[in-house]
Amino acid sequence: MPREEVMLAVEGGRPVRQTLLPYGHQWIGEDDIRAVIEVLRSDWITTGPKIGEFEEAFAAYVGAKYAVSFSSGTAALHGAAFAAGLEDGDEAITTPLTFCATANCVLYQRATPVFADICRDTLNIDPDDAAQRITPRTRAILPVDYAGHPADLDAILECADHHRLVVIEDACHALGAQYRGRRVGAIGHMTVFSFHPVKHITTGEGGMVSTNDARFAHRLRMFRNHGIDSDARQRQSEGQWVYGMVLLGYNYRLTDIGCALGLSQLQRLDANLARRSQIAASYTSAFQELSGLIPPAVRPDVNPAWHLYPIRLDLARIRVGRAEIFRALRAEGLGVNVHYIPVHLHPYYRKRFGYCGGEYPVAEEAYKGLISLPIFCGMSDQDVADVVKAVSKVVTYYAA
Repeated sequence: MPREEVMLAVEGGRPVRQTLLPYGHQWIGEDDIRAVIEVLRSDWITTGPKIGEFEEAFAAYVGAKYAVSFSSGTAALHGAAFAAGLEDGDEAITTPLTFCATANCVLYQRATPVFADICRDTLNIDPDDAAQRITPRTRAILPVDYAGHPADLDAILECADHHRLVVIEDACHALGAQYRGRRVGAIGHMTVFSFHPVKHITTGEGGMVSTNDARFAHRLRMFRNHGIDSDARQRQSEGQWVYGMVLLGYNYRLTDIGCALGLSQLQRLDANLARRSQIAASYTSAFQELSGLIPPAVRPDVNPAWHLYPIRLDLARIRVGRAEIFRALRAEGLGVNVHYIPVHLHPYYRKRFGYCGGEYPVAEEAYKGLISLPIFCGMSDQDVADVVKAVSKVVTYYAA
């Protein structure tokens, strides 16, 4: 093999790819474009009929009685925290290994996020550690289905029921995932999804809360609409103008344009999930025996949705740190990323709550070696082969 193909690109060698392969990417087809154009030519581009259609179709897919759309996954989390009744003086337990929005939604309600450490295999919240952190002020538990692998929901729900807590499942990674034969979305008291472009389906930006509780659904709908007890389309159909603001809400509505896109995308969700599963299987098979790298674990009772494929570096078997591996993979043409900086280590949380590191050792240790590889349904077989080649090339080069 020519020397330039062996040498890492970061050191002047030939990269595996000439163009960067992102870690995630939307999948937009002609059907999606036609669906959006149809709405743009209609009478309603927001707060119209497509919202109800999308919500009904989504609820049916996940097996829930109700689904309430929001303008983003973060807005949906905020709505769920409000519907759960979180307020000043309350606490809610969540994981530090997540995007900051999961904890921030608790702060939006002037409550306090309390972190529990994670399981070493799935990197999801540890139910036993979470149980140890329950106090008389605890009102909710927010497990995160990290990378699309469902958290240990039965254990979490059992604990929550014992202490009369609300479970808000952050399933923004896990649309289509299954937990012990049940589809994520109808297991927790409320389940939150995101429709950001890198997720399984997209509405541009958007989110959803699914629930089987009519009271939660009612509060969610008012909260996303300024706390008003009706919407513009209802008032028009009834030929009246009177409305009442009954609680303090926000403008978190999703548009008909976004809902039309979401409806169209929902029809291809199963194909999207199947392709992600194929890619994950290819990665795991290729990396199983690669020294210095730990593929993501999958428990036998779940079927992950594979929003992310997070590898962990076994730093004891590599001569350099994660930063060097990250730069080397980028130089080879892989748009790798890191998910996530633990929330308690962000400057805001350090300053406000006094975190200084060391509080959640499993999460912090996992973070040091995490790298997310490209995985999205639009990847070709050649793209997958390029990822395997680049990762193997870099990890083998730096092996201790």
